[in-house]
Amino acid sequence: MARSRKKIGEILAEWGVVSKDAVEKAAAGAKGTGKRLGDVLIESGLAKEEQVAKALATQFGYEFFDPTASGNAAKVDLKLIPDDLVKKHTILPLSKVNGRLRLVVHDPLDLELVDMLRFRLNCEIEPLLAPRSAIKRFIEGGGSSGAAAASAKPDPGKSLVTNSIDKSVDKSVDKSIDVASEDAPIVKLCNRILVEAVKMRASDIHIEPMADRVRLRYRIDGVCIERDNLPKRMQNAVLSRFKLMSSMNIAEKRVPQDGRIKIPVDDIFVDFRVSACPAYHGESIVLRILRPDSVRIGLANLGFEVDNLTQFNKIIRRPNGIFLVTGPTGSGKTTTLYTALDILNRPDKKIITAEDPVEYNFEGINQCQVKEHIGLTFTAILRSMLRQAPNIILVGEIRDKEVAEIAIQAALTGHLVFSTLHTNDAPSAITRLIDMGVKPFLVASSIQAVMGQRLIRINCKQCNAPYPYEQMDPKYLKLVGINEEEAKSGKLMKGTGCDNCVSTGYRGRRGIYELMQMNSTIRELAFNLATVAELRKAALANGMRPLVTDGKIKCMNGMTTPDEVASVAQVDVDNK
Repeated sequence: MARSRKKIGEILAEWGVVSKDAVEKAAAGAKGTGKRLGDVLIESGLAKEEQVAKALATQFGYEFFDPTASGNAAKVDLKLIPDDLVKKHTILPLSKVNGRLRLVVHDPLDLELVDMLRFRLNCEIEPLLAPRSAIKRFIEGGGSSGAAAASAKPDPGKSLVTNSIDKSVDKSVDKSIDVASEDAPIVKLCNRILVEAVKMRASDIHIEPMADRVRLRYRIDGVCIERDNLPKRMQNAVLSRFKLMSSMNIAEKRVPQDGRIKIPVDDIFVDFRVSACPAYHGESIVLRILRPDSVRIGLANLGFEVDNLTQFNKIIRRPNGIFLVTGPTGSGKTTTLYTALDILNRPDKKIITAEDPVEYNFEGINQCQVKEHIGLTFTAILRSMLRQAPNIILVGEIRDKEVAEIAIQAALTGHLVFSTLHTNDAPSAITRLIDMGVKPFLVASSIQAVMGQRLIRINCKQCNAPYPYEQMDPKYLKLVGINEEEAKSGKLMKGTGCDNCVSTGYRGRRGIYELMQMNSTIRELAFNLATVAELRKAALANGMRPLVTDGKIKCMNGMTTPDEVASVAQVDVDNK
């Protein structure tokens, strides 16, 4: 059973500061005014502010600290937090040890302030209590002026403007998400999450309610990193705030919802695609970050080796045929195709796309959004496209026989068609299309090339160092095809971990590719319903470099590690 906390009036009465009768009269006078008992006692002259602060410290189990007392001023270290926080919230930092900040506050009931500071400063907070006037005197008396000015740091959320928020939100829902006040703690917390995720290069933000907390994770370079655990009591307010920002119905919590947020971060507008899904402990919200510059990075920065880049450039400039990019979700297929379209986007070419959804807007390209609920399907858009006389067509994904057949017909009638397919490797795309029901002779005659790809994390440039042979795992070396001599050559590198890479050793990602160009042998095998193994053997004989071998080249160039390549590349033992 939880121990009941003593009331502040009882503590002061026990100390002999005030009588019990005086406490009862003050309590009666405080009713209906919104004032706290301690404030009434101070105003009426029955107790001093320092006495009330000491009583509050006792009540909540906090250490009492008077910054104006002799010797205490030297314990304050204003370099630990930005000056704007010190002045705005009337707080004083003392020390920081093992990620735990000792912080002097004046209101033990302001838990939202502690939560906000814990998130913003990325450390645990150990509160101490002091009278507000004493903290204020210390700050105004020059105790912080010089040092604080030197320690001032930019506020990552300061430039955030939520112009798109509906100002007429129903204030009966939750006062902590009231957007009429831009200073509301929940509003600032949610804004700060969005800005911080963008600055940390995250691709997704995951807000996941659990039994006793709300877990906040960022996906950076394809790997989820736990950023914080928000208190359970903040769950409804945080979820409602994000739903409001993305124009969802905040009263509906039983069915999945989708929305979008668009905000400026460092003068660049960033789109967030938001998905809310009901879960056992509350709605789970995922925000996919769509950066406009992420698909305009140029072919050279995608990670192609010189020979593959030359072949890729030739393929995308062909007048007709189908070029397929394959790989699992999140392997960079869309980025590769958009980069190709960006190169081909010239006034003399007409380009039309059918996408679900349209993630990035390109000037000069006609982009069509699939809307299944009104009958605007991939099939309907494709049929309409062919009457628009395009040169190049992009189909977001070939999902069924009907879409595949129309795409093939377009390729056979003089159009260049780009599309994606979810298969493990390049040769599997041929058998997948035939399994869908497309006639083998159509597949064999229309496809020009198939490229399989994955994304691997690249070693952080600031902490990249030689990879000691003793630390290498022989299992990964074998999987990637690196022998002992190559491993000991000193060419392999690994990030040791630093602030630039959030101590992971990796920063950024590049692609590894296997590019299968069709020739007469592969076309004949496709026509005769050959197996994936037979197609793969013919593709390797035709010069295709497997994913894992492409990864090995990057390992030997010091770009990544065998561990990383082995974790993402599909390794076919029969072909090793």
